Amino acid sequence: MKPTRFVLSAIFLVFSALALPASADEPVRDTDGNVLQRGVDYYIRPTVTDIGGGLTLEARNGSCPLSVALASLPADNGLPLQFSPEDDDDDTVELSTDTNVIFSAFTTCLQSTVWKLELDEGEGRYYVVIGGVAGNPGKETLSNWFKIESYQGVYKLVFCPTVCDYCRPVCGSLGVYEQGGRQWLGIRDDTPFPFEFKRA
Repeated sequence: MKPTRFVLSAIFLVFSALALPASADEPVRDTDGNVLQRGVDYYIRPTVTDIGGGLTLEARNGSCPLSVALASLPADNGLPLQFSPEDDDDDTVELSTDTNVIFSAFTTCLQSTVWKLELDEGEGRYYVVIGGVAGNPGKETLSNWFKIESYQGVYKLVFCPTVCDYCRPVCGSLGVYEQGGRQWLGIRDDTPFPFEFKRA
């Protein structure tokens, strides 16, 4: 092979590798650079710190189920959470893979603290609430699975479950809606919200 052709081929391979999206088996890392682990407590904090703190639970409609919101004070880490990947044999949290998100906290509502997506029919918006079911991937638990993806050098949360081959779920990145003086987590594809993960 001629030297010029070799150099051009090498350059093409380098740029091709850079253009590839993040691999689905790439691990998610916390603010210390450590890989996120199943069953370990973390805080999910916005990287835009001037509008609120970490994720917590509040009563959006004044009653159960509780909804996921940003803590009011930027210095507030919110409530600790755990991640439970779909594959029971997977002890690390990886990009673009289905996982349950579970608050490690007790609430006054007699329900699980597993995240799920719920439609507010009055507003026509999808919000993240608790009361989901952990594990048992499939049609019956479709609304309970979320993903983490790379975004602007950090991460974003996404709802687009692939635990059911024939289902056609709504898909979108999670952002925040301001309502009643609070920031509520829901599908907002136009403005995905950047997050980071801090070990509790």
